[in-house]
Amino acid sequence: MSKSAVGWVLLFALAAGGGYFYFKKPAEKQPLKFETTKADRGQIIARVSASGTLSALVTVQVGSQVSGRIKNINVDFNSQVKKGEVIAKIDPQLFVAALEQARANNLAAQADLLKAKFQAADAQRQLTRAKGLSERKLIAQADIDTAQANADIAAAAVASADGHLAQTHAALHQAEVNLQYSTIISPIDGVVISRNVDVGQTVAASLQAPILFTIAEDLRKMQVDTSVAEADIGKLYSGMQVTFTVDAYPSERFKGTVRQIRNAAQTVQNVVTYDAVIDVANPELKLRPGMTANVAFVYADKPDVLRVPNAGLRFRPSAELLKKLGVKPEPGAAAAPTGARPGAGSGAGSHGDHPLDRRTLWVLKGKTPKQLEIKSGVTNGMLTEVQEGELNVGDEIVTDVIDPEHPVGGGAPAGMRRVL
Repeated sequence: MSKSAVGWVLLFALAAGGGYFYFKKPAEKQPLKFETTKADRGQIIARVSASGTLSALVTVQVGSQVSGRIKNINVDFNSQVKKGEVIAKIDPQLFVAALEQARANNLAAQADLLKAKFQAADAQRQLTRAKGLSERKLIAQADIDTAQANADIAAAAVASADGHLAQTHAALHQAEVNLQYSTIISPIDGVVISRNVDVGQTVAASLQAPILFTIAEDLRKMQVDTSVAEADIGKLYSGMQVTFTVDAYPSERFKGTVRQIRNAAQTVQNVVTYDAVIDVANPELKLRPGMTANVAFVYADKPDVLRVPNAGLRFRPSAELLKKLGVKPEPGAAAAPTGARPGAGSGAGSHGDHPLDRRTLWVLKGKTPKQLEIKSGVTNGMLTEVQEGELNVGDEIVTDVIDPEHPVGGGAPAGMRRVL
């Protein structure tokens, strides 16, 4: 073998050995990457949001207690009315005729009563005369019995005529009332917000009074009826100040005061809500009945507190991650089960008799997360107040973990895998 051939063999052997050792060399472990956020100080405003409908404090539906054809309408939408003012008139001809008939019947009943009284007086005289003749044995006993019966019948006729007169008097009064009801008057001072009839229309009051007008007493004082979820109703109280917006004025905030929290529950599709009634001043008459109000009940306003993002409170390292880090969880905060995303499980970190306001954070100390227990306060859904605990401003709070060694497809970046 020539020297050149030997050289090529040695070169090939060295290349093969180098490649073997290169590919057999264990890959260097890449460190875990932690997604963190910092604790800071600032304001937390905790509020309950709800929607409701604006309405006047007093709204009266004016109806008709008699049937008939609408003859006159004296008001229209948005008309200002006074109590006792005539706002509509039903054609009274039928009621006038009924009244005249009732009066005639009453006069006839009075005459019948007078006639019955005269007949009763005559029967009583006949009875007295018959008794006198009987004492002198001039008439038979049968004649006396007949006279007595006639007197009794005449007295009964008087009582019957008196009752008939009372009936006709009641019918007369009813006819007078029906005639009065043909004139529709306003029961309150206010503004007409709805008119449901036109001139010439016939209304029927056979089963219930038809609604002709809706009158709001004073639109300068209004209320909002809101539907508040049962989970939030305990945070509200009477006298609480609220703000709300309406779609008509999206850049303007209106103020109100909670007047009442009603105990009657309303259940719609298995969702239980309660009605919180809010008093609202409307001096400029911008707000109108029926508008939708988006209400914010501010039940806590902390201007300068230590706060942490809720994502940090939801983070729970899996058993696989704890084993890889060599970290043993402290009592009171269980790790998320293997196969669950960090943050799954109990967001409050409360198990058994553990206080509900005790929460668990994982704070990054150097390159290793450390478990820390805190006492939480109010939250606005994104940030939570820290009332107690060894947490300082600027501490890095772990919200998620990425393992670069296990690439997976999907939402994680190429070459990385979220530790589950």
